Amino acid sequence: MERIWLRSYPPGVPAELELDPQRSLVSMLEDACARFPDAPAFTNFGRTITYAELDELSARFASALQNRLGLRKGDRVALMMPNLLQYPIALLGTLRAGLVVVNVNPLYTPRELHHQLDDSGARAIVIVANAGATLAEVINQTPVEHVVVTGIGDMLGFPKRQVVNFAVRYVKRLVPPYRLPGALSFDAMLQADRRQLEPPAVAAQDLAFLQYTGGTTGLSKGAMLSHGNMVANVNQINVWFSSICKPGEEIVITALPLYHVYALTCNCFAYLDLGGHNILITDPRDTRGFVAELGKWRFNTITGVNTLYQSLVDYPDFAELDFSSLKIASAGGMAVMDFTARAWAQLTGTEIIEGYGLSETSPVVTSNRPDLEAYTGCIGLPLPSTEVSLRDDAGQEVPMGEPGELCVRGPQVMAGYWGKDESTNAVMTDDNYLKTGDVATVDEHGYFKIVDRKKDMILVSGFNVYPNEIENILTLHDDVAEAAVIGMEDAELGEIVKAFVVVQPGARIDAQGLREFCRQHLARYKIPKQVEFRDELPKSNVGKILRRALRDEPA
Repeated sequence: MERIWLRSYPPGVPAELELDPQRSLVSMLEDACARFPDAPAFTNFGRTITYAELDELSARFASALQNRLGLRKGDRVALMMPNLLQYPIALLGTLRAGLVVVNVNPLYTPRELHHQLDDSGARAIVIVANAGATLAEVINQTPVEHVVVTGIGDMLGFPKRQVVNFAVRYVKRLVPPYRLPGALSFDAMLQADRRQLEPPAVAAQDLAFLQYTGGTTGLSKGAMLSHGNMVANVNQINVWFSSICKPGEEIVITALPLYHVYALTCNCFAYLDLGGHNILITDPRDTRGFVAELGKWRFNTITGVNTLYQSLVDYPDFAELDFSSLKIASAGGMAVMDFTARAWAQLTGTEIIEGYGLSETSPVVTSNRPDLEAYTGCIGLPLPSTEVSLRDDAGQEVPMGEPGELCVRGPQVMAGYWGKDESTNAVMTDDNYLKTGDVATVDEHGYFKIVDRKKDMILVSGFNVYPNEIENILTLHDDVAEAAVIGMEDAELGEIVKAFVVVQPGARIDAQGLREFCRQHLARYKIPKQVEFRDELPKSNVGKILRRALRDEPA
């Protein structure tokens, strides 16, 4: 495909980046700590650590991994924590020791945790105490040899540390009883002597992460992301936003979990490279506490998914915040709904800049321009050094304007799936493009738009129906808070459209009323034949609505 998107690039953004093959995440961290030693790096629960402290603490942690646990370059270390100061310390310490990070959702069930630890071959795990009982249930069936446990408040100092940990364990009862004999404390790891650290040579081609896919298409797989993949994507993102981001001055709100690849790259590493200040939100579902924390900062950037933005605009106190410093509201992970985008822009004066990516691409592939004037529903333009091709089932490029599977090639694309050559071969083309499984179109200006997940497409009497389109229409109704659409087998039509709807508090809309509303905006074959009202919809750890969970429910 001709790279027509280059004609729409922001001024000063190059088509290609010169990437240093020797630059790693470790060298990126060490450069940032040298340039911004006294600048704040991370804040959580009122405690801030500077770049100099981050350097010291992560070096101690790396030394402990080497000298106390006996881990060596290439060994895998699982990190199972929410957004706490402990996470970046353990993350960067693991990388500095030449080890591979396996990010784990702390809300996983024993079955999910067992699969990830067993599949990755992790020799060690750093885990929040809240999830200790989950680990205790499966650890004897995994390769894990070493466990490091931390409490929510462990980095907060006296007496806040004791108060928070007591409240979490005994008041909120969020730490079920468990036994993990031989487990070390996070504190013990930080007592190590950094002078004993023997930094291994880490190059761009070395593996940095096994980033497991969300498992929405079956058993989760570990995407192998190298230091080079991650550094390339950080460079792509920071070049893209270079016109409005100033090194050493940016404050970013990190509400999405850092164990998710979106926040990992776009918040943690991108802003480390800029000497930025990450405000870590441990529980964004506590909207009251979240908004109160936002009120303490003149923040410049926030990242999120549609459900997070919607929860904020629905909260009355949010409108009272000072948005005068806000420059970037970035969204990904799921489609942004028109209603949400309009409400956000009206309240904050800033448009949501939607992008697109996936775990396999470190993650960002495309983004709208920083100077976006109005929400369009597009995922934007491919980032520098990124090629995108839209292809049909035969692997041929489709004509402009026609939907095709979005395929991507670039320095941010993974090396493959860990231990799964067959799965890797299934998603890579002969010319080294990654097949994303997403259906998209492109216009004459090079702007891409996701039509839907290929697997989610509904076939009604031979017509393609894309759930995103119907969900977007449903959520335009004043009485609808959330909606999800799936296909249901039908003997006559092949499939019919079924909608799951969460209504606004006090709303009285019924199924017939919703169908009448849809009839004003959709062709007849797209109108939901079935409407089921729910109190809530199943979501992933970052708030993405899981259609697969709805499809898999017993009839």
